[in-house]
Amino acid sequence: MSITQWTVRCFSLLLLFAVVGSADDGLVEKFGCDKILFVKRFTYNSNHYYTEFINSTWQPGGNLCILDLKTGAVRELAPQLKGGVFERFDLSFDARRVVFAWKKAPLEGYRIYEIRIDGTGLRQLTFPPPDEAELVRKYKLTDLYHHGTDDMQPCYLPDGGIAFISTRCQYGILCDGSDNFTTTVLYRMDGNGKNLRRLSNSSVSEASPVMLPDGRILYTRWEYFDKGAISVKCLWAMRPDGTASAEIYGNDIALPPTLLYGRPIPGVANRFVVLGTPHYPQNGVGTVIRLDVDKDIRTREPMTYMTPSVDIRNEGGFAFLQPDGSWREDREGRGPLFKDPYPLSEKSFLVAHKPAGPAWSESKAYGLYCLNDRGEVREFYRDPEISCWLPYPLKPRRVPPVLNSSINRQLASRDQAVCVVADVYHGLENVPRGTIKHIRVLEQIPRSWGARRPDNNDDYDQQHACISKDTHLALKVQHGVVPVEDDGSACFIVPASANIALQVLDANYLAVQTERTYVNYMPGERRGCVGCHEMPRDGGSVAAARNPKALLRAPSLPGPQPGEVTGRRVLHYPSDVQPTWDRLCVSCHAGKEAPRGLDLTSTPTKFFSVSYENLVPERRRKPLSDRGLLGVVIGENHPKTGNVEYLPALALGSHTSVLVAMLSNGKVKLGDPAQAARAEKLAGLHKEVAAKLKPDEFLRIANWVDTNCQFYGSYWGRRNLRYKDQPDFRLVPSFAVACSPLPPRPEDRK
Repeated sequence: MSITQWTVRCFSLLLLFAVVGSADDGLVEKFGCDKILFVKRFTYNSNHYYTEFINSTWQPGGNLCILDLKTGAVRELAPQLKGGVFERFDLSFDARRVVFAWKKAPLEGYRIYEIRIDGTGLRQLTFPPPDEAELVRKYKLTDLYHHGTDDMQPCYLPDGGIAFISTRCQYGILCDGSDNFTTTVLYRMDGNGKNLRRLSNSSVSEASPVMLPDGRILYTRWEYFDKGAISVKCLWAMRPDGTASAEIYGNDIALPPTLLYGRPIPGVANRFVVLGTPHYPQNGVGTVIRLDVDKDIRTREPMTYMTPSVDIRNEGGFAFLQPDGSWREDREGRGPLFKDPYPLSEKSFLVAHKPAGPAWSESKAYGLYCLNDRGEVREFYRDPEISCWLPYPLKPRRVPPVLNSSINRQLASRDQAVCVVADVYHGLENVPRGTIKHIRVLEQIPRSWGARRPDNNDDYDQQHACISKDTHLALKVQHGVVPVEDDGSACFIVPASANIALQVLDANYLAVQTERTYVNYMPGERRGCVGCHEMPRDGGSVAAARNPKALLRAPSLPGPQPGEVTGRRVLHYPSDVQPTWDRLCVSCHAGKEAPRGLDLTSTPTKFFSVSYENLVPERRRKPLSDRGLLGVVIGENHPKTGNVEYLPALALGSHTSVLVAMLSNGKVKLGDPAQAARAEKLAGLHKEVAAKLKPDEFLRIANWVDTNCQFYGSYWGRRNLRYKDQPDFRLVPSFAVACSPLPPRPEDRK
């Protein structure tokens, strides 16, 4: 039996009625309304879940539509726009207006529009920025995408504003070597399109904002900070002013790789519906999952599949349950697929759905269905000429509360925020109190369009402007360290509008635990966390029952570590680590005769150096258990899927590193007996080297390992050895240059 035959036979049993455009039939009572708002659009055929607006084939047609459940009649809401493409929409709380994204032509961006539900009052709310033509001229790479700006996926806010996603941040996706894929992050504007401002600063894309009953915005955030590059597209929430961003679910969940189109389930707290999808190749279609985040969010326990015969068990593509109970992988997606789940209750949902048979990208295959919690579907509308999406009850809904802003204007004027940690030991398993002395403040810098290399000769392992060899893909910089009080509390300044991650350090400034995610702090925001590895239900503010010592003083400003002049510095292997090898090691470790072939010279390779490439393991060629001298470091690209599980204290970085242990003069004791024995043996052979090693040199080596072994300190400057005679070859950046979205001027180069 072919895959098409068995999927049709298996899943046709789930179609209860298969009514096409019929009237009522009990649906008005079931849906709680007599009209459904939806979109007609030919199916996107993009090659990733987030590239629908970049590389889907231009197929104009369709409209915003209203289905009358009593008569079966369908009315187009904006017939004057039928020559373009309608993306996603939101209905106003009073059900009188619709805000939506629409694209006029193949090489123009999506823009946000609004229209009344009676079809009058059409108005455009967002427009191309003044420099749009210049952006297109500078950054367009192919004839498929204009590479200017796009505004999409709007969402009404209770204060009268509108949230949406946009490419106006001008960042490139980090794991896209060609740099043609662009990042979308959250923005907001007033209801008339004025006062547009950014709410987040993520390096890779955010999507599908919707309102929560408590007044926050729920959205999907893709991230990788020392974790697998395509595994974590998880649910987050923030206030409409961008403050208090917090994970809802999925930051440690490998599969499905993408959790998209999340919505709160009405009438029950902490329950959501979400679509689980692959990363590629598809257009945001997959399986419907109900979430209960009162359960342990570090596990799969919160997930209940509403469509249990569809799953994403590997990347890429889909898996479908066969009649014999086995699973069959299918990249073409010819089994039943779903999109746009809208919860009517915990057990009943509206969905866009494609029955088994056609491929996932079939342009006319999707219709509108009811779905129950047993996985049974019932079609209530289909247009045989075009796919239908995003079924939404046309009825008023309760307006969520308008949350008061707590922005501190003085902090905001300095583009700063304050972070308060109540107790770093909360959730820090097996770490005795008194161990943690400092917190290191790190920042992940997005790659701006300004770093684009049209010739693409600096691409390495999908990094358009390479940062590392098989570790992380985004640039890190360091803001310094702050003290931790003896009760485990800390209060300190962090830069706002930045992707900030923390490391807790022992007395030797060695990382005991690393925050493998980041927080966006808004200017003037003051927020707290309970401790390391907290659950969202632990609260985003400092527990009132305690009186943390750190709150009895002014917030600390991150400062230098021993041997440093300033806390704000780039992480640059040729400057931080190589000089120590040159001073102490290359007299023995040089050339082909080096012990065990470990050449530690600075000889340039195509993209890096001999010493760096000999120290950083090549995960594509060596088993993951072979950690070399570095210990446990994270390769974000290898493996791409997985590599996201929670790691307990002392499980990463210098406290697992043979290299650091052998040079530590007994300060580092490795937990792995075999690695500890190896470190002890090597320490005995290198006693003289360790004796000559200066404290600041040792700290630079350990700091490099703890921050996941970055090579370059910025996105700027040519990497490829073929450019060795160019003035911008392998620049040594300043901190300001590293953080800048624009290339350095000649006078800024060292």
